[in-house]
Amino acid sequence: MVSTDPARPSSPEPPPRRAAGEKGLKTGALGLASSVVIGLASTAPAYSLAATLGIIVAGVGLQSPIVMVLAFVPMFLIAYGYKELNEDNPDCGTTFTWGSRTFGPMTGWMGGWAIIVADVIVMANLAQIAGQYGFQLVGAYGLAEDTFWTTFAGVVWIILMTWICYVGIELSANLQKVLLTIEIVVLVALGLTALWKVYLGNAPDGSVHIAGSWFNPFEIDSVDALTKGVLAAVFIYWGWDTAVSINEETADSARTPGRAAVISTVLLLLIYVLISTSALSFAGAGDTGSGLANPDNSGDVLSGLGSSVFGSVGFGWFMAKLLVFMVLTSSAASTQTTILPTARTALSMAAHRAIPEKFARVHTRNQVPTWSTVGMGIASVAFYVAITRVSTNVLTDSIGSIGLAIAFYYGITGFACVWYYRRVLTRSRRDLITKGIMPGLGGALLAYFFIDACYVYSDKDYGTTYWTLPFAPHWQLGGVFLTGIGALLLGAVLMLGYRFVAPSFFRGETLPHAVASRNAVVEWVGSAGSPGSAGPAGPAGSPGSAGAAKDEGSTGSTAL
Repeated sequence: MVSTDPARPSSPEPPPRRAAGEKGLKTGALGLASSVVIGLASTAPAYSLAATLGIIVAGVGLQSPIVMVLAFVPMFLIAYGYKELNEDNPDCGTTFTWGSRTFGPMTGWMGGWAIIVADVIVMANLAQIAGQYGFQLVGAYGLAEDTFWTTFAGVVWIILMTWICYVGIELSANLQKVLLTIEIVVLVALGLTALWKVYLGNAPDGSVHIAGSWFNPFEIDSVDALTKGVLAAVFIYWGWDTAVSINEETADSARTPGRAAVISTVLLLLIYVLISTSALSFAGAGDTGSGLANPDNSGDVLSGLGSSVFGSVGFGWFMAKLLVFMVLTSSAASTQTTILPTARTALSMAAHRAIPEKFARVHTRNQVPTWSTVGMGIASVAFYVAITRVSTNVLTDSIGSIGLAIAFYYGITGFACVWYYRRVLTRSRRDLITKGIMPGLGGALLAYFFIDACYVYSDKDYGTTYWTLPFAPHWQLGGVFLTGIGALLLGAVLMLGYRFVAPSFFRGETLPHAVASRNAVVEWVGSAGSPGSAGPAGPAGSPGSAGAAKDEGSTGSTAL
């Protein structure tokens, strides 16, 4: 489209390309409620709390609730960046697409790679948790401690969830509604029952009443402890962006996914503050007995807490068992919803010729990505099996490294929103706040967390492993840092290699730069390809259609 702003020269026509909903996915399959459910389920609230709450309490003690609130802030700000970008750019590639159009192909490609890396790594841990809790649920505690059998069960979980994703997006959403309902109901019951017992005087020794100081960040001992706590808490919010990754399968793809992302983060805040506050009040922050900072409890807070809160007989026994089942379903549900955004990121990258076009194939009947979905399952199984054969400690450190990939692609999204909308920020106060200040501040916070995490994770005493560099024997780096940075650097190498194999995307021919202008919401900045050059091929190799522009004040959404 040619710019309608008379103060600027006309921009080249963009090459034809695939608009939202033209990749073969099932459009209009999901509504707002389903999108919110998938966004919540992707974070795996029960699993995230079980694995992370003890670590946070060990670092910041009774100030854990305020850490949950502080970690919410950058997530909420970035969620608004997703919402605003999705309104003009409803593409399932999300960060890949937005980063490419705003900062160029290489930035976008690395953003897409970070999504894939984070999802493949977390799948290994989710599969392990699902395997362990599955055996615990039936009382097979010996098998739950056996590496071979937990790995085998985890692989079965990945295969099962991959199959469900392959069958269709609606089956995935309906399953998530059931699993998430169980999860939220039991978590709320746990929190309210714990508080009830505390204030009736029926809680164990070490319980304390809620105090205002728990919500005062200045009560935390040091800035370092605060930063580590927030870094750990950021991980438990991660995953809500799945609601935006399924935008092309959502009714009103320009508005519903962004609203679902924002709603998901707010609901997560309420859940996490309730559980962290009630758990602290009931068990205390001590490092012995039932205290949440006890190293024996930190790896799995909810199992022990559930037995103590609900009891071990009658209905209480049933609720405690249901809590174990809930953590199992939480990790299983997140396994499924982790496949969704990865497959759709790969689909978009392939549709725009950033990776082999086979990954753009969509099942004609199920209307889901084929190669991308199955490929995600295969990659997850391969990584999980390989990493467990090396060491379970390496697996643990690989999970810790995910924070680097998360901060990386969330940060890109925040800055991309500001730069894409830079010409409309003075148009209104709302534009300035929601398109500029909020996503920009979110991006800045995540950039700080990324840099600080590199410093913290590089310490050889952080995590469970460290590596001695062969060219510098005196230099030892933490395994968490090397895994996180190594995964991103691997992506950079693959990107440079593919640039020589298929250069069209990297020349801007399939996904040209764009910017929002004051009068025409989308103005094409130009590309290296000539006007009318072929756009990204679809599943059958047909060219995509050109997107439509949206003039200021018109209705409808821009197809970019």
